[in-house]
Amino acid sequence: MSAGRAAAQPSQGPLPGLQAVKTGTFSGGAAFADGALVPLAEAKLSLFDWGFTRSDATYDVASAWKGAFFRLDDHIDRFFASLAKLRMAIPYDRAQLKEILHACVRAGGLEDAYVAMVCTRGVPPPGSRDPRLATNRFYAYALPFVWIAPPEKQREGIDLFVSRRQRIAPDSVDPTVKNYHWLDLVQSLFDAYDHGADTSCVVDAAGNITEGPGFNVFVVRDGAVSTADRGVLEGISRRTVIELCGRLGIPLRQRAIPADELAAADEVFLSSTGGGVLPIARVNGQPLAKFPGPVTQRLHDAYWALHDDPAYREPVRY
Repeated sequence: MSAGRAAAQPSQGPLPGLQAVKTGTFSGGAAFADGALVPLAEAKLSLFDWGFTRSDATYDVASAWKGAFFRLDDHIDRFFASLAKLRMAIPYDRAQLKEILHACVRAGGLEDAYVAMVCTRGVPPPGSRDPRLATNRFYAYALPFVWIAPPEKQREGIDLFVSRRQRIAPDSVDPTVKNYHWLDLVQSLFDAYDHGADTSCVVDAAGNITEGPGFNVFVVRDGAVSTADRGVLEGISRRTVIELCGRLGIPLRQRAIPADELAAADEVFLSSTGGGVLPIARVNGQPLAKFPGPVTQRLHDAYWALHDDPAYREPVRY
């Protein structure tokens, strides 16, 4: 089956012009659009791109911390897997994609960065509704690091609201493909704000916890960690937590978690590229038994320690 008119074999070799871009050329952030590096404000998307009109897009977000990417290869693996599942393609191979992401961070003069790679379906010929005829479009950008909750808020305590809105069913939209189908998550944020909370998570049709806007959810009870086993994005930070539990000897289960379990848990935490392991102090306004909990603190410290591990760290090519 065709992946669209952009499905030609990607070019190979260094991309002309990128290596010559100096650190801080576009201070504060840079984008790669239409084959060139530009200031963030100059990156444009057509009003008629299906990525805008139909949320027909996939993306991934890596982070750079203290001048180095964290688990960049894993993010790139997931991005290419998402492209394949959506029958999209980009005109760049893996090495060129890395070159683009490094150049975005370098051009922005950033050490701590939020780094996105995006592919949209693009614009089909006038009058056509056939996605196979659209030319897929690729964009990337780097801007200063984005936190789900900054460190001072983490110390103060995050209040998580459990919205009863249902996440889009995995039988409808594959949650392992990172996507912009966020209306349920955005509406859950309004639910949280209406109740004086900081952020939210949603449930599935059976009332089990799924995920929140940009993060996975974990609960701790009697020293054991649990997280949802279906209906969620398989986050790279989620994977890191799972791997750390194995490394630290912390029992972990992937299972259905009824929403009522959160308020009764000893500890609750979130995982996200936007902050790593984020401890929750209150669920629906009620304090948890332990904040910050000892299991959460161990995982938090271990997560950030990995940023100094050469196996996970790729220095930015300044």
